[in-house]
Amino acid sequence: MAFIGILDRTLFRLVSGITQVLIVSSVAAGFYQVIARFILESPADWSEAWTRASLIWTVMLGISLAFRQGAMLSVEMLHSALGPRGARWLEHVILAICVSFLGFMAWVGAQMTWRVRFQTMPSLEVSISWVYIAIPIGTALAIVAVLAHWAEGPHKAVVDETTI
Repeated sequence: MAFIGILDRTLFRLVSGITQVLIVSSVAAGFYQVIARFILESPADWSEAWTRASLIWTVMLGISLAFRQGAMLSVEMLHSALGPRGARWLEHVILAICVSFLGFMAWVGAQMTWRVRFQTMPSLEVSISWVYIAIPIGTALAIVAVLAHWAEGPHKAVVDETTI
């Protein structure tokens, strides 16, 4: 069990590091685009494509981090109203729904990636499938994250003090 815990922490630290690098590179490319367009008056054609691609990767990898922390959609009022046994049953239902949806997204994303494998992004001169593959990779990691979060056992409902 300790090995699985180490593997879990290592995997999601790696995903977090990659996600952070991607978001910083996206901001840097966007900043460069503004400087190149309005100050140098010579816009770069690659920066918009890179910003878009890195933001897509950031989101798809980021969902796995959110799911791993348990920051997924849940019904907190229902969770806290149920007893311990009912709350755990609700977690099983939420697990099944999340894994089913993420599995469907991974399958559709893999099909999309395969379909566009011969299209290239002219500004980056790489296949657009490198962007589309973020969908099956991100959702597969999210499935692992959901299962890892569920395997930890029951979690106490987090209620914040936000007022609307």
